[in-house]
Amino acid sequence: MRVRIALCCALAAGLTTAGPALALNPQHAGLQVALRAQGLYLGPIDAVVGPRTLAAVRAFQRTHGLPVTGVADARTRTELGPLGRHLFGTRQLGRGSFGWDVAVLQFLLIRHGVNVPVNGYLDGPTLHGLRRFQRLSRLAADGVGGPRTFAALRGSRVTVRTIRTAARTTPRTRVYVVKPGDSLTAIARAAGTSPGALARLNHIDPAHVIVIGTHLRIPVRAAAVPAERRAVTVTVSGAASVRSSLDRWAAHYGIDPKLAHALAWMESGYNNNVVSSVGAQGVMQLLPSTWDYVETVLIRHPVQHDADGNVHVGLAYLHHLLAVFNGDEQLALAAWYQGEHSVRQQGPLKVTTTFVADVLALKLRM
Repeated sequence: MRVRIALCCALAAGLTTAGPALALNPQHAGLQVALRAQGLYLGPIDAVVGPRTLAAVRAFQRTHGLPVTGVADARTRTELGPLGRHLFGTRQLGRGSFGWDVAVLQFLLIRHGVNVPVNGYLDGPTLHGLRRFQRLSRLAADGVGGPRTFAALRGSRVTVRTIRTAARTTPRTRVYVVKPGDSLTAIARAAGTSPGALARLNHIDPAHVIVIGTHLRIPVRAAAVPAERRAVTVTVSGAASVRSSLDRWAAHYGIDPKLAHALAWMESGYNNNVVSSVGAQGVMQLLPSTWDYVETVLIRHPVQHDADGNVHVGLAYLHHLLAVFNGDEQLALAAWYQGEHSVRQQGPLKVTTTFVADVLALKLRM
């Protein structure tokens, strides 16, 4: 069977309009990310339009009153909202950019061995990853996605240079493909090694989320991961469970569920394994100080540190900000991003207003 995907400006963006179901086209990663944000596609972001991607496109078209063709045409992409706009290579990308092309950029960075979030938002971790790729490619590490960076991303895989130490032998390894629900800690535990050792072996930042489909080297001498490569069992909810938590706690606090979904997606792509460079954790990217404040002041009881607890604490805090700013979603989101005191003292900063606008635009499509 052959799967066809037609998009406006396809030739200009380098997107094929027909091909085998297993053909990999980076533009398709943007489609998968947009569908995942809608809760319709929970498979790997692999840029392969297979049966699950096709079924998700049809489900989206059916629920939005569009012709159910399975083809991501211009009307379908428009209905997808911000994540359906801007094919990869059609504009310059920088910090704060949001859209289909950013999701493709993130996918390509991961293909080149640079681990970044995959949520269509060029945030701090993605900016850091982009600069790292540019340095490895001997490009100006300006964090701006332009023609030269795009050409390098479309080219051959970049070899990550490592520092060699004396009197150290290279361990024999096998390849493990990251599955849904995996985390670096759980994989390391199952393989009989430490997260730090596994991160060093694969030249990755242990603070960054590992993405489904990533190939990791596992020491052979350690306890082997089962041959059938089952998903490692960890206390982390998948995207479907996170969406359920968002609905439940949004109803509990009287928050528009579309706003809750949009904010969680912008923060982590519904991924509870994400940890930022400043220590913000989980689905809602909460700082430990924020978590403590919510537990001790707002709800006055401890909350379990899992995905559901992260959503609970995050939406309790958002409810507080909405109350402080009299239900004004723009100011509440600005305070979420910039800090309540800062917004009161100087108003939203330019970078804050960009973030707020992106969240509210995404909310309209949730």
